[in-house]
Amino acid sequence: MTVTWEELGWERLASGVGRCRLPGWDCTAGLVVGDGTALLVDAGSSLAEGVRLRTQAQWLAGHRVTHLALTHPHFDHVFGAAAFAGAEVYGPVGMDTVLEGRQAREELRGDAVRNGLDPAAAEEAVDALIRPRHQVSGEWTLDLGGGRRVLLANVGPAHTAHDLVVLVPGDVPGDREVVFCGDLVEESGEPQAGSDAVPSHWPAALDRLLSLGGEDALYVPGHGAVVDAEFVRRQRDELASEFGVSQ
Repeated sequence: MTVTWEELGWERLASGVGRCRLPGWDCTAGLVVGDGTALLVDAGSSLAEGVRLRTQAQWLAGHRVTHLALTHPHFDHVFGAAAFAGAEVYGPVGMDTVLEGRQAREELRGDAVRNGLDPAAAEEAVDALIRPRHQVSGEWTLDLGGGRRVLLANVGPAHTAHDLVVLVPGDVPGDREVVFCGDLVEESGEPQAGSDAVPSHWPAALDRLLSLGGEDALYVPGHGAVVDAEFVRRQRDELASEFGVSQ
């Protein structure tokens, strides 16, 4: 049985590349299909959501998810990661320390519950929480086969102390480069600067993001609709003004 991206509620952005907007927090999950491989970008806010993402991604790719990239250590992006058993997991360097300590896990659980996640689902996710095996400190080119190469770039600190973006080149004529931004960019609400944010570095992180993606790329926020380079640039300038960072 063949299903389309649209039938499963996914937005197709390029050949073998798409994303869905998850209910609850309007959080993005991305999918990049390679030759016998599939990369998921972020894993949802609970184990149940991770299982749904895994099932849908397998339908779309025609095989299991082999790689998982976690953009930053917030519950709505990492709590579903344990659903992807056997996948190679990537994250920004230092993210593992956020996910391994008892106090850090308790803070994640508390944040999830305060934001409306069922306490039992939060507890289950924290108990099963996994750490990235592969730590990206600069840039990492991931070969997904069939000529498809994806760039993982650590551009933080900014939204958190650990921020990873995923760049997918336009491999087919007519396709545009797709940049999965994590919560460095948000469209459906104001960018959130919590206690783990580093606002003084955020504009510079977006400058680097723009230099990597370029003017014609599709930028996929962690929350909200796909945007263009001009949107990212405006958000960069607004953050610089809000936090008193030199332009």
